[in-house]
Amino acid sequence: MTPSATTTTQQFTYAFGDGRADGDTTMKALLGGKGADLCELARIGLPVPPGFVISTDACRAWQEQPVESGLDPELQRQVRVAMDELEQRTGRRFGVLEDTGIPLLVSVRSGAPISMPGMMDTILNLGLTRDTVMAFAQASGNERLAWDAWRRFLQMYGSVVLAVDDHVFDAILTAARTEHGVVTDTELDAAALRDVAEAFEAAIAEACGAEAIPADPFEQLARAIAAVFASWNGEPARVYRAHYGISDDLGTAVNVQAMVYGNAGDTSASGVLFTRDPATGVRIPYGEYLANAQGEDVVSGMRTPQPIAQATALDGQLSLEQLMPTAYASLLDVIELVERHYRDSQDMEFCVEDGTLWMLQTRRAKRTAAADVRIAVDMVEEGLIDRAEAIRRVDPDRIGDLLVPSFERGTEHVAIGRGLAASPGAATGQVVVTWQDAEARVREGHSVILVRPETVAADIAGMVAAAGVLTARGGATSHAAVVARGMGRPCVTACAGLHIDEAAGTVTIGATTLRVGDPISIDGTTGEVLLGTVPTRPATVDGWLERLLDWADEVSTLQVRANADDAVGARRARALGARGIGLCRTEHMFFEASRLPLFVRTILSSSETEERDLLEQLSPQLEQELEEMFVAMDGLPVTIRLLDPPLHEFLPETADEARAIAADAGVTVEEILAASAEHAEHNPMLGLRGVRLSMVAPVIYEMQVRWIARAMLRAKAAGADPRPAIMVPLVMVAEELRVARERISEVLREELGDDASSVEIGTMLEVPAACMNAGDLAAHADFFSFGTNDLTQLTMGLSRDDAERFLPGYVEHGLLPSDPFVHIDERAVVPLMELAARHVRATASTAEFGACGEHAGDPASIAAMRDVGLDYVSCSPLRVPGARLTVGRLALADLPVHRAVDD
Repeated sequence: MTPSATTTTQQFTYAFGDGRADGDTTMKALLGGKGADLCELARIGLPVPPGFVISTDACRAWQEQPVESGLDPELQRQVRVAMDELEQRTGRRFGVLEDTGIPLLVSVRSGAPISMPGMMDTILNLGLTRDTVMAFAQASGNERLAWDAWRRFLQMYGSVVLAVDDHVFDAILTAARTEHGVVTDTELDAAALRDVAEAFEAAIAEACGAEAIPADPFEQLARAIAAVFASWNGEPARVYRAHYGISDDLGTAVNVQAMVYGNAGDTSASGVLFTRDPATGVRIPYGEYLANAQGEDVVSGMRTPQPIAQATALDGQLSLEQLMPTAYASLLDVIELVERHYRDSQDMEFCVEDGTLWMLQTRRAKRTAAADVRIAVDMVEEGLIDRAEAIRRVDPDRIGDLLVPSFERGTEHVAIGRGLAASPGAATGQVVVTWQDAEARVREGHSVILVRPETVAADIAGMVAAAGVLTARGGATSHAAVVARGMGRPCVTACAGLHIDEAAGTVTIGATTLRVGDPISIDGTTGEVLLGTVPTRPATVDGWLERLLDWADEVSTLQVRANADDAVGARRARALGARGIGLCRTEHMFFEASRLPLFVRTILSSSETEERDLLEQLSPQLEQELEEMFVAMDGLPVTIRLLDPPLHEFLPETADEARAIAADAGVTVEEILAASAEHAEHNPMLGLRGVRLSMVAPVIYEMQVRWIARAMLRAKAAGADPRPAIMVPLVMVAEELRVARERISEVLREELGDDASSVEIGTMLEVPAACMNAGDLAAHADFFSFGTNDLTQLTMGLSRDDAERFLPGYVEHGLLPSDPFVHIDERAVVPLMELAARHVRATASTAEFGACGEHAGDPASIAAMRDVGLDYVSCSPLRVPGARLTVGRLALADLPVHRAVDD
């Protein structure tokens, strides 16, 4: 890039139109996004008012040693040289009174390397002084324009550079509108604007002194540039960077550009447009403009803008297409050129001055997830990009936004609380605080929101019944979050200020108290808790997303399966493109209201014979459930994990809970509570659960295997191709798996005969010892699946249900790079997985490897696990599409970027 200032010292200024910025991150880092794109627009011949960029290097240098008077001598020298060149390009003079032409005025705008809209400062119409206003009016033949430019400059300079409270200027303008009986500033005539400007001057003089506005335009410019540099460390910019993880070290560039005037009269206008609808992705100019206005008016809210295209206009609106058809036609030509050049939808600012179109800015358009997908797919069809680029372009993290219900945009609502956005979607219903009440009210035809301190396995029936789940505690991989995502239920966890009084039947969130039965709404996408009923719109999967995911499937080398515990989940998962079920958690089958009492009685049984007889009574229901899953996944694998949690999770802990099921279970309340106390554990995560339970109470595992085998035969009889696999949880050493496999195989032979060998038997690697012993386990396992939630807990010594008390602080202070239950830990957990895989491969085993914790649906975690050697990942059904896109992107990671259109 050619400097606008020729010097042997460090170069700080760069003229528009010199060099190449398209796709060049180095240029964006140096010139900021806005400056780099302005240079590029000028380079390709679009109508851009000339100007220059002061680099981020200059900002960082200024931040290290601010200059009270404005700029240091070297930067000031380079700016003067750049302004000399700008005068030559425009044919106008900056701050020269005796010149009879229109003086050169400039805008001074920030432009960070990463877009931070509205966070830093802008000053327009810089270069005017009290003495040059009339010269401007005479030369332009437009007295009103001159006074309007002067009052706008005074307000912006006063606010940005001199820190005068904006309310001072607003009060003066409001008084002027009232005095003249008008609604908007545009309706004020030249005389009224002159009075406003004089009032502004007086207000600035009172606040800052009579000489606060420099008479020297170059001093104005130096102080304005310094003010933009300073705004990089202003409170709004710092908060924004902290929220989005943007480095404080980048600095901002400053763009100095010749003014053009959208406020020059009825044939002038300013506007903002998206080259495609940012909500839907439809290929139509979408945006707003104001006639006889500057750009700040469009976004200030003081006036109601009008639509760009007639197709988007409502009754009574006057589109730019109608008002200025020639300018609109020029705008269409610019859109076509810019989209073909950038190969992406753009967000642009423009100005029409006396009928002539000028482009003031372009940047990649921010848009909804739906629009992002449609734009990528449509641009493939238009030949602008190829399929690989479309796959790379869409962020997998945003795919979930397309697959859940959402609240209607524009709906007024009152937020009464906020928590962790644990499972996306929007839900409205009556407050309930027990799973029994949830089921009862749903049977009566009501929608409910289950509100709990945290959920446990016993709450599953209520979660199935509820439209959404709200908890006071629990993190992103807490029981509530994991199960809700698996079921596609919106969920908000760790809601601040949430207190539940189950006895009184009340829920308090901050200052708001609700009773059971009162309506409440939760937004699992944002974490908001809303008062009352808020209308929702259902989720849909459109053809654009289907096509994008099909393209990703074509290139991916890693399968995506789903975690599903029933036939409904299996059908939903397959509809979303899952290539099988990687994890079916059988414990959830026992919590259904009609089954739980019988299973509680089974736990209380006194002999294996009685235990087996009781479980046989569950056989018809559970065999049917499994059969329906096999049919839903016809021809695809279904991995079924045998019972994992400790038995106490199935037993009520309070007398009221025990009383609710005692009669159905055929036992007394006292017997239930005694059993609950007997099975209670100090540390149940490390206690009698998983494969250990099968060693102590083998009948439960035996009956589960029989149900699987019989369901397989039933599915075959129905014409399906069932492919079950049985997974043994919480294995530590090879002897555990050997014994479990022998018992499972024996039951399979009894039920299936020669077909028994078609059912694979494997284990879940969720204990560090199992990873270390994986080579020995390989002799007894047909497949392995990493249970990354428990593996993270046991490797790092963290409870996923309690660690949210301190994990946010760990992340905030840099003790951990991220929450390890959200993004898998790459320093301890992933190396342990790699070690296990190496041990298994060293035995020449062909065992399949999967990962089925919540990390398997997180794009960053999938990428971190790619070198483990996985064959598949398995995640909640609603995360399947995002995972499909992720594995497609990973497959393309080592391929060169190819674009369909040459430069």
